[in-house]
Amino acid sequence: MNRASAALIRRLMQSGPGILPFADAGSAELPMPRLLRLSLFQVTVGMAAVLLIGTLNRVMIVELGVPSWLVALMLSLPLVFAPFRALIGFRSDTHRSVLGWRRVPYIWFGTLMQFGGLAIMPFSLLILSGDTTGPIIIGQAAAALAFLLVGAGLHTVQTVGLALATDLAPAENRPSVVALLCAMLLAGMGASALAFGALLANFSAIRLIQVVQGAAVVTIVLNCVALWKQEARGALGPVEEVDFGDAWRRFATTDRARRRLLATALGAAGFSMQDILLEPYGGRVLHLPVGVTTALTAMLALGSGVGLAIAARWLARGADAHRVAGVGAIVGVIAFCAVIFSAPADSSVLFALGVALIGMGGGLFAHGTMTASMETAAPKDRGLALGAWGAAQATAAGLAIAVSGFLNDAAATLAARGALGEALIDPATGYGIVYLVEILLLLATVVAIGPLVRFARVDGEKTEEFEMISSPSFNSGVMR
Repeated sequence: MNRASAALIRRLMQSGPGILPFADAGSAELPMPRLLRLSLFQVTVGMAAVLLIGTLNRVMIVELGVPSWLVALMLSLPLVFAPFRALIGFRSDTHRSVLGWRRVPYIWFGTLMQFGGLAIMPFSLLILSGDTTGPIIIGQAAAALAFLLVGAGLHTVQTVGLALATDLAPAENRPSVVALLCAMLLAGMGASALAFGALLANFSAIRLIQVVQGAAVVTIVLNCVALWKQEARGALGPVEEVDFGDAWRRFATTDRARRRLLATALGAAGFSMQDILLEPYGGRVLHLPVGVTTALTAMLALGSGVGLAIAARWLARGADAHRVAGVGAIVGVIAFCAVIFSAPADSSVLFALGVALIGMGGGLFAHGTMTASMETAAPKDRGLALGAWGAAQATAAGLAIAVSGFLNDAAATLAARGALGEALIDPATGYGIVYLVEILLLLATVVAIGPLVRFARVDGEKTEEFEMISSPSFNSGVMR
């Protein structure tokens, strides 16, 4: 190896942590190999989300002929457990198993619920489709149980897994750790979407059973690998005996937690209403082919990754997490304006830019709000804080997706009848109204976040002033 090559390699090794957004996530307390292994729980959560919302959504309606209303009802069942994430996080804060663990038992039993739900799901769906001689009520009950188990499992695993990562990572590395965990969620979603699509290309009932039960096996294997030797027995100190109501009141009254949760819910709703509308919008309004609209998911994920990387870099340099979330909401407003104006301009480029910016704004917002929840929570309330963040985010996103479909259909029907005026008799009207609602929600998010940024700045100035006054040099100067 010549000198030039050696110098180039040294330069790359020195600049790597500054260029790669997650290269500095590892630490002495939580080395990078251990952190990557722990982050595998996010891969299984992303796989379950893609399986429920994407793959099974299409399979149930198209291949199995299940009515759309019943599919929507089944897919909404996991949302039932989203509000309980705060309680799950609280229990993982205060629970001590006989083996001395707090977090591990909840992740383990959440994994078992995911495994059980996925194990019985394909058989219940086949009965639900009427492709058997058994009574359909058994298929409905079994499918409901399967979706409930998977939903409860993934909410439990993600909430407690994030809390465990917060426990293990030092404070200065947590922004990068959060970015890495979110990136692993996106990676799990992307990889599983490609895998499910390839495996179910030639659909059959046997292949469906194999794929879904294979996902169950992958889930339990990856989560066991993620848990192995992560939490030391009895390492988190004594458990505080406190009631959930008392703990919630204590948490909700500190550092404007309720306003933060409101901003999280508004932003999550603002970024999520488009989830089921972007691809139909590109096809019906801009007349894009199926291959191009399918690539929008990749663009959205790429934008999210860029947003996470930027947020991790800003936060590592000391930026306020609330300000980062506010910037993400503003980027979202610009993004939806670009999507709306792509229709009259008939510009697929403007539409693609808007989609990428939606992902980028969502990444900034998610990273900022999650980091703010982690930073402002006391060590004894980390599970509760992250559970409350997850409950607000997941519940608002699920409800927003449900409302967006009804709002789009209602607005499109009124526009087609001419009730909104001749100028709005256009296929883009229903979609445009939903995007306008998202812009209003994101502007409301900025309004909700504003006082949090000012509060953090004033509090930081007071702390800095106190430290200056209490310093020995300042006191010696006053005494002289």
